[in-house]
Parts: sequence; C-alpha cells; structure tokens
Amino acid sequence: MPVLCYHVPAEYDGNLVKNFLRRGCGVSSRLLARLKEAEGGITVDGVPVRAVDVLREGQTIRLKMPPDAIRVEPDDLPLSVVYEDGAVLAVDKPPYLAVHPSAGKEGPTLAGAVVAHYLREGTPLAFRPLNRLDRNTSGLLLAAKNRHAAHWLGSGVPGGGKVEKEYRALVLGRLEGAGVIERPIRRKPGFGITREVVPEEALAQEEDRGKYCLTRWESLAADDRLSLLRVRIETGRTHQIRVHMAWLGHPLAGDTMYGTDRDILPRHALHCAAMRFPHPESGREVALTAPLPEDMASILRERGWDAQLERWGGWDTPKGRQGG
Repeated sequence: MPVLCYHVPAEYDGNLVKNFLRRGCGVSSRLLARLKEAEGGITVDGVPVRAVDVLREGQTIRLKMPPDAIRVEPDDLPLSVVYEDGAVLAVDKPPYLAVHPSAGKEGPTLAGAVVAHYLREGTPLAFRPLNRLDRNTSGLLLAAKNRHAAHWLGSGVPGGGKVEKEYRALVLGRLEGAGVIERPIRRKPGFGITREVVPEEALAQEEDRGKYCLTRWESLAADDRLSLLRVRIETGRTHQIRVHMAWLGHPLAGDTMYGTDRDILPRHALHCAAMRFPHPESGREVALTAPLPEDMASILRERGWDAQLERWGGWDTPKGRQGG
C-alpha cells in the first residue's frame, strides 16, 4: 500500500494532527476518517497517533493509504504512458476508445486498460480520472493513484492544485485571430447527451439557464475550408468545446452531433495536447504534451501546416473578442 510522508513545518508546531492534515496537506475528511480507523494509518516518527494529538516542528507524519476496491474489469490493451509516479498516471488516449464502461456499449475501455496496467505492475488500484475525454477525443488524460491525489487535484481544496489543459481542434471554415466564448451550456431539451448554448430567451425566463462555461481560443492556421485552433477551457462541461465552436458558426471537423461534416474526418477533430499541474505531494509543476494523432496530423501536413505539429504555445492566456 502506498505511504505518504510529510514533515511538520514551523507554522504547524503545536497544531493537532487533524488540523495539519486537513489544512496543511489537503487530506479530505473522508480519507482522514478511514486513516483513523486503519491500524497504523497515521504515524508520527514511526509511532501511531490519534487525530487529536499535538505535532511538533520537524516531526515526520506518515499516512498508509487504505486498499482500493477494484470495480472495473482489466482490458489487455496497449497503454501509451506519458508520465507516471507514485501519485499520478498520465496517458495519451487514442481516439475511438471510451474512457469508462457504459450500459449497452461493449468493448474495451481506457479504464480497463489502466486497471490492467496497475495489475501488471503489482499494484492493483482503482481508476480515478481527473479529466474527461469523449470516446472520439484523443490526448492526455490524468488519473490519480490514491484518494489523496484525487482529492487534492480534483476538488480545488485550499492549497490544492488545478489541472490546466490545452487542446487542438480543427474547425470548419476560416477562423482567424483569438477570442473568448462565455456562454452557459445546458442539456438540449428532449435529447439525452446532446448539449446546447442556452438561448437568449431562456436566459430571460425562469427556465433551465444551464451552467457557466468559458472557452478561450486562438487560431494557429486557417484556409477557406478549415482552421486549426488552440483551445483552453476554464470550465469542464460536457461537450463544451464542441458546443461553443458550433455556436460560433465553426463546428469541429467530423462532428456530426453539432455539425454536418462527414468527409474530412470520421470523428470530431479534438485532441488534448498539453497539460500542467502541481504535483500533489511535492508541489512542483509537471508539464506534459502529447503529439497529434496521425489522422489529425496528416490533415495539417496536407495543408502545409507542418510547423504547427510541434507548437504548444506556452501557457499564456489567449485574449481577444468574445465569439459572436
């Protein structure tokens, strides 16, 4: 079982164990409760302690993570590991692979491939993804390897970390410059998974006003048929990029749910190309990239946009007009 180790700094001298773990380490109340119940779950300098015991500067506190309950069947699939350590795993998901098993849809999943990867390493763990990708979206997906990492990176706790993501999208038509789309999205009435930008008339009435969404885009290359965009989202709603770009009048190539293209690509052209996050244990920044898959890369090469295959653009925020 993994063990987390923390050293007590001067500012927490004289504090209770539970206060240091909750405020200084970002440990969730649920995990703290489980650690208190486990034999040797919390030790200080090798000695078991209670949550109400007092800490002193320079002491070392260790947390023995409780075992996981594995609920996903393993799938023997190749897994493209971009980064891995004791706390997190980042993989490059191929298109056409679902992240989770779902009712009525058979076949292998990324979750099953990750569980199989853990088993091969002799560390059976649950699959805890920290970002979501549609079946046909490719690119970086980050998973936590224990409850603490999942809580620290996924819930915005004080002192916790945020996973920032940058996408590449091919959209229909010529789109140049940069912009921001700040429009709420809701489930389209009468549909299951399909979303829509909330119409103005609905915003003025007591209807479903959707959820706040913000998408930043920057054009990297364009011709009369296609544009390559760099996209960052400040919110992570279902189909957010696809819905916002369709609302702007530039649906993704290959997206038949929010557009009409069936010729350029047999899937929507969206790839999570870059990611950064503070490490849940050390706090150091981890920055990762994943190259475009061949189906999107070949389209860039056909248009002479080869220079864009390796351009990640840094982490400055694209600025510009609001779409529309």
